[in-house]
Amino acid sequence: MQKIDIEMIPGSAVTPPPIRVGAATIAEAAIAEEMQYHPADSAGTAQLKAARALVVRELLRQRAAALGMDEAASEAIDEADAAIAALLERELEVPEPAEADCRRFHAAHPERFSEPTRLRVRHVLLAAAPDDAPARDAGYRLGETLIRELQAVPERFTEFAQRHSACPSKEQGGELGWLVPGQTVAELDRALQHLPEGLHDRPLASRYGWHVVAIDARVEGRELPYEQVAEHVRHSLREQATRRALRHYLLALEAEIGVEGIALDDEGGSALMQ
Repeated sequence: MQKIDIEMIPGSAVTPPPIRVGAATIAEAAIAEEMQYHPADSAGTAQLKAARALVVRELLRQRAAALGMDEAASEAIDEADAAIAALLERELEVPEPAEADCRRFHAAHPERFSEPTRLRVRHVLLAAAPDDAPARDAGYRLGETLIRELQAVPERFTEFAQRHSACPSKEQGGELGWLVPGQTVAELDRALQHLPEGLHDRPLASRYGWHVVAIDARVEGRELPYEQVAEHVRHSLREQATRRALRHYLLALEAEIGVEGIALDDEGGSALMQ
């Protein structure tokens, strides 16, 4: 049977053709149950990811069985997982990254091995839902008023946070403490990274409403020398090598055992690299 890549129409859930790994069939019910572990932008994409995950698991289970590594295992998930883990530890060959490769990787990706910029932030959250235009207009106007008042009397920030903020931080006068990238909602996080110290001159938008923001301190990020992050670099390269080795191993098992009804890997290899 010719392999079929079951790419789905975005937003639709289409019943896939029968999927077989060797003599075993992957049941539609199993795919439907597995979908909850593969969130995606459409049901079709989640269905495809779930099917591929089950195919991979079945390939590994069958290889472990062929080597007699699951003789003591039943159908229990924990026992099957233990057999698969032992199989990969035995058969997956992952080269240890060389020192020269680690240093080159560090030099090529300094942003991955740097201390992030840290900001000490206070804010007043003026709550308004994204689809509530009147509330957002009113919130923005109130934010402008508060900023004008704070420009004249900065000491009133705590008062305004306690009176107006919808964030629990109002109990601490709006203090959010030291923040690094990724600790707030994305839209606010992006804006904060570009702000200098001091009271920002206009309200900042987020999905929660408008934020009156003061940056009390800013400590710029810095690149870390290789010696400080050598183990982190080595771990990153080892992880990449493991993913590549696993991809080649699974494709070899696919060719040996046989998979029908689905293309295990896409053309760019991204599916098995996830």
